[in-house]
Amino acid sequence: MSRLALPFALVLLLAGCARKTETVVRFWGLGREGEEVKKLVPRFERLHPGVRVEVQQIPWTAAHEKLLTALVGGAPPDVAQIGNTWIPEFAALGAVAPLDERIARTPDFRPADFFGGIWRTNVIDGRVYGVPWYVDTRLLFYRKDMLAEVGFPEMPRTWSAWRTAMDRLKAKNGPDKFPILLPKDEWQQPVALAQALGATILRDGGRYGAFRSPEVERAFSFLIGIYRAGLAPLVGREQVSNLYQDFAAGQFAIVITGPWNLGQFHDRLPPERQGDWATAPLPAPDGQPWPGAGVAGGASLVLFRRTPVPEAAWAFLEFLSRPDMQAQLYRLTGDMPPRASVWQATGLARDPGAAAFARQLEHVEPAPLVPEWEQICSKIPPALEEATRGERPLEQILADLDREVDQILEKRRWLLERNPHPHAF
Repeated sequence: MSRLALPFALVLLLAGCARKTETVVRFWGLGREGEEVKKLVPRFERLHPGVRVEVQQIPWTAAHEKLLTALVGGAPPDVAQIGNTWIPEFAALGAVAPLDERIARTPDFRPADFFGGIWRTNVIDGRVYGVPWYVDTRLLFYRKDMLAEVGFPEMPRTWSAWRTAMDRLKAKNGPDKFPILLPKDEWQQPVALAQALGATILRDGGRYGAFRSPEVERAFSFLIGIYRAGLAPLVGREQVSNLYQDFAAGQFAIVITGPWNLGQFHDRLPPERQGDWATAPLPAPDGQPWPGAGVAGGASLVLFRRTPVPEAAWAFLEFLSRPDMQAQLYRLTGDMPPRASVWQATGLARDPGAAAFARQLEHVEPAPLVPEWEQICSKIPPALEEATRGERPLEQILADLDREVDQILEKRRWLLERNPHPHAF
């Protein structure tokens, strides 16, 4: 071997050694976040020499199936973003690791800084399986000018006043316009109203449906009354041709939607309408404190059990959950942070449109923490629509809904009879 060849061979050998000692963390991000998170990676890698993060962006529509396929194939990511309603399922599968010990020994990691209802979406049987990354919930976007014209300078705070305002809007604006838009294919509205009344949706530790409860029946009855009075069109999301154009034209005065529409309303409503809309937390049932309960939504970060690099993977998860990184994610995506301190640091708490979300996020409840929730929630809108059409009594429809849900939960009951604490690994 020549003198020139020897150093070159040595260089190749050293390069190969460097590659072998490099730690790679595989992160799966969903939707837009999966793209924007790449901008945060260089800072993490500077703070952790020798660690490299590979980001794979997954469309939301394909994410659930792709994660399950990766688990079956034995090749899940090290860290991933998942919808917080998926936490119970992935915990039950033994796919994600409990994080309690890591959180406890991480300086400055304060669970109390997170909105309580959002944090609880990640807690199964007393153990933490995810860290909230961003949050969403739904509340009222409304036309201030239209409400003021019927005697409500502010959004009503009780169900009865809310209904009165809608009745007045209908009387003033005629049969071709609607006071509120409530898409018939969304489960969040009936669940939020039921939870505001104290409903659990499921009973006996998530073993059976509780749709025949007085609270659920009252929530359904309130919504049914709105549809039957012609206060909301009985249409699905896909049947709404242009939400922003219809809202600007006064086709409806109120819509229940989430924080992703703050930017859309600013960008897509005409300039002359920018001063005419506002947001407000959900009204409360009469006799109960305002605001009413909302549904805790958003996405969380999880650590997969099979990761070969648990320490580096946790370091990246913890990095993304830091207040400064959550603030940066908000600036990149508009996603609302789950930490109250970040709301203050970014000025979100003082933003007129966002402030209502801060108030609502203090009063959110998780959807039932069972792996079968994705199946269960799909049964709610058809039941509500059938009840609205009035072809069968509401009591019978809710009884049938309970029977369907009990069938979905049959395997859960079987497992719990044999292991009352299925997540206690």
